Amino acid sequence: MANKVPAFLLEKHSPARPPGGRGKMRIPFIERGIHNLASVVKTGYVQWETSSADRFFQATDARVKVLFLLFYVVIVSLKRDLLPEVLIGVFVFVLVLASRLNVFNFYKRVLFFAFLFGFLVTLPAAFNVVTGGEVIFPLYHFSAPFNFWIYPIPAEIGITREGLYSVAMVTSRMANSLALSFFVLLTTPFPEIIRALKVLRVPDALLMVIALAYKYIFVFAKTVEDMHLAKKSRLAGGISDEGARRWIAGRIAVIFRKSRLRSEEAYKAMLARGFSGDVRIHGERKLLGRDWATGIAFLAAGLLFLWI
Repeated sequence: MANKVPAFLLEKHSPARPPGGRGKMRIPFIERGIHNLASVVKTGYVQWETSSADRFFQATDARVKVLFLLFYVVIVSLKRDLLPEVLIGVFVFVLVLASRLNVFNFYKRVLFFAFLFGFLVTLPAAFNVVTGGEVIFPLYHFSAPFNFWIYPIPAEIGITREGLYSVAMVTSRMANSLALSFFVLLTTPFPEIIRALKVLRVPDALLMVIALAYKYIFVFAKTVEDMHLAKKSRLAGGISDEGARRWIAGRIAVIFRKSRLRSEEAYKAMLARGFSGDVRIHGERKLLGRDWATGIAFLAAGLLFLWI
């Protein structure tokens, strides 16, 4: 019997290569962006799983956790020495271990944001041009000091001991504040956080903004991922960076219009269901003995950090 399969279907084609024909296939930046958005959705579900587990900190009442977060963030902001900041960081690390969180993923995010918004932002303060003091790392020498507009420039440019200490303080404060925030978020279901904030008399308008913004993060990530998959399913080959930039610019406009329509539809649906602007919480439970003991222990530890 004759073979009726077309010849072009029997040919073996090698994967497409970037121009030049050598090296590995280059992953476009749009693919990396979509993977990052997908990870946002995945992180949300992982947060729900870790916060619902029956472990040390997860079983504590959300009101105790929110007060713990506020109290310790204030402590981190008030301390002016590096030693208490280090001790607080060790204390949070012990809590992370006791709650059986993924230590690597937890501190990967903490250190990334602390490096970005703590270290890099305050790095210029380490130089004697900004913070005077003893120069411990000289970097450049001028023939003589001079004035640049209203700023005096010394003859020797370098990193001072006082400036380096200031950078370390700000970075440690940022790292501890982020670690405390991430720790509470990863060990507390989001509805319980809203419930605790309502009990602590946070305005209803702010609660609505927080709840809707949190929900829209996942809606936004899923919408962008669906758009990308729809675009990719219509392509026979790859897409150039220029084409990807044009596609992204168009999708930004589409998402902006969809966001406005979605917000209007959500508000009309809320009004149709009798929404009056008040956030009502049902099923409030009393604090257990374990919750009181945990709160007292955290209070005693916080007072100890304030005393150090």
